[in-house]
Amino acid sequence: MTVKTDSAALVSLLGQTRTESGKTLLDLADLQPVLLVFLRHFGCTFCRQALDDVSKIRPELMKRGIHVVFVHLGSPERAKPYFDYFSLSDVERVSNPDGSLYQDPVFALARGSLWQIIRPAVWIGWLRGAIFKYQIGLLKEDALQMPGVFFLKDRAIANFYRHRTIADRPDYLKIAS
Repeated sequence: MTVKTDSAALVSLLGQTRTESGKTLLDLADLQPVLLVFLRHFGCTFCRQALDDVSKIRPELMKRGIHVVFVHLGSPERAKPYFDYFSLSDVERVSNPDGSLYQDPVFALARGSLWQIIRPAVWIGWLRGAIFKYQIGLLKEDALQMPGVFFLKDRAIANFYRHRTIADRPDYLKIAS
């Protein structure tokens, strides 16, 4: 199912948004489908978990001809060690410290409430081992920004997932199918 969005607005936004390597999201999306993963801040346990989850399924995504692109709130310098650690140093990334791409009506990723950050699902995620495996780091970016995942195909958003809590674990392969 394709998400109803203003296609001109999407194409314009993708054409204006450059990755850290200088390519536009539109150029990448025109080459092959893109799984666009919006992360929270790098001090977040669940941001690190998302990097690990995508790293593990990346071979399958590549086999399907799907390009992974991450959007993050940090500087390229702050982001690099995290992507390197999870063997994602060669993926395209968009540094968006002001969160404007998250807030754009095309993606409409909300800033969360305190409840979305401390609700029981988050505590359960931590207790199931996320906090022990991924730790909690320094908060340097927007702690309230919610993440999301968008599957771009044929210049449209073909599927998406907007997190309800910071502990949500989307099924990336399902989103990209």
